[in-house]
Amino acid sequence: MLSGKTVVLGVSGSIAAYKIADLASMLVKQHADVHVVMTENATHFIHPITFETLTHNPCLTDTFDRSCPQEVTHIALAARADVCLLAPASANILGKLANGIADDMLSTTCLAMKCPVLVAPAMNVNMYEHPAVQHNLQTLKARGVEVIEPDSGYLACGAVGKGKLPGVQVLLDHILRAAAKKKDLSGKRVLITAGPTRESIDPVRFISNHSTGKMGYAVAKMAALRGAAVTLVSGPVSLAPPPFVEVVGVTSAQEMFEAVERRYEEMDIIIKTAAVADYTPVQTQHEKMKKKDGEGISIPLRRTVDILQWLGAHKREGQLLCGFSMETQDVLENSRLKLHRKNADLIAANSIRDAGSGFGTDTNHLILITRDGTVDLPLLSKEEAADRLLDELLGLRG
Repeated sequence: MLSGKTVVLGVSGSIAAYKIADLASMLVKQHADVHVVMTENATHFIHPITFETLTHNPCLTDTFDRSCPQEVTHIALAARADVCLLAPASANILGKLANGIADDMLSTTCLAMKCPVLVAPAMNVNMYEHPAVQHNLQTLKARGVEVIEPDSGYLACGAVGKGKLPGVQVLLDHILRAAAKKKDLSGKRVLITAGPTRESIDPVRFISNHSTGKMGYAVAKMAALRGAAVTLVSGPVSLAPPPFVEVVGVTSAQEMFEAVERRYEEMDIIIKTAAVADYTPVQTQHEKMKKKDGEGISIPLRRTVDILQWLGAHKREGQLLCGFSMETQDVLENSRLKLHRKNADLIAANSIRDAGSGFGTDTNHLILITRDGTVDLPLLSKEEAADRLLDELLGLRG
C-alpha cells in the first residue's frame, strides 16, 4: 500500500526506541522506502545497524556526514519524504521542534519537512504532564503536526500513567492514513453497513447468514484512508474495527435500519454491503414453541425491513447510494433490476459460485453496474476491490 512512498522515521532517546525496528520492518513489507534518522541519545538504546539491515538504507545520525557530498543530506531527504514520524518522541526533541531549534541531524531534517509530520511522545508520566511539554505539544498541533496520544500503563521507570509509546500497528495505521492514498474523499461523509444481522428465535437460536463483514470493513478502511469521515454500522462480526472509523454495533435488521435512518440525511455516500437476514420470527423470544416427536418446529416469519429500498426512496439530491448484490445465477440481469428497483446509483454484484468470491474470502470478483454501463473487475483483494468501488462512485459525480 506504500509502494513508491518515502517514509522517514525519526528516533529519539527513549527506551521505547527498540519498538521502531518492528515498525521499520512492517513498512518495508508495505513496499515503502524507509529512512531512519536517529539522535545520538537514541543510539544508546538501539544500534543504527539494526535499522540499516531492516531498511537497506543508511541510518543517519550525523548532520556533517560526508558519505554523500553531492547533496545536502537532510534537505534532500526532507524533500523526498511523503511522511515523517517521530517515534518515540522524547521531551527534548518535542521542545526543539516547537521552538525551531535545529542542532542535530533529526531536528534539522524535521525543520526542512514539507510533508505531513507525526509525533508519538513517549516518556515518564510526570515529564509528559509537565506544562512545558504540554505547551510544546499544543504549539506543534497548532502548526499542523499530528500528535499520536501515548498509551497509559506501567512505564519502564516503574511509574504508572500516560507516556507509553502506542503499539507499532497503531503507528503504522497513522502512517498509512497520512501517506498511503490521495485524499479525494476529504470532507465527504460516508455511511457503510457491513456484516450479517441476527433475528432471535428464542434466547438460544437465531436466523442469520454466512456474511463475515470483510467486504464492508475493507470499504470502510479504504474510505477512511482516502480522507472520508466514515461511519460503519456493523452487525456481529469477528473483525477488528477499522482505524479512524466510527463503528456502530447492531444485532438485528431493525437495529441496523434505525442506525441508518438516524444518520442517512447527513451523508454524502451510502454503501450497503450488509447481508441482512431476510426474515425475523413473528413471536417473541418468550413464547414457547411446541413440537411433537419426530416433527420439526413451524416458526411464523415476516420479512425484515429492506434498507436499500428505503434509502433509495429517501435519497436526497447529490447523495450517492451503492448496494451489493450476491447472486447464484443471472448475476447481471438480477443486479441491473436491483439497480433500478432500489433507485441506487451503483450495484456491486458478485457470484457466490465464483472461486475466491463471496462470504469469508479475502478476495472478491465484483461487477460494478451503473446506469451508464458495467465494469467487470478482476479477482482482487477486498481492499483493492473496495478502492476500485470508491473510484467508480467518485466518477459518478462527474
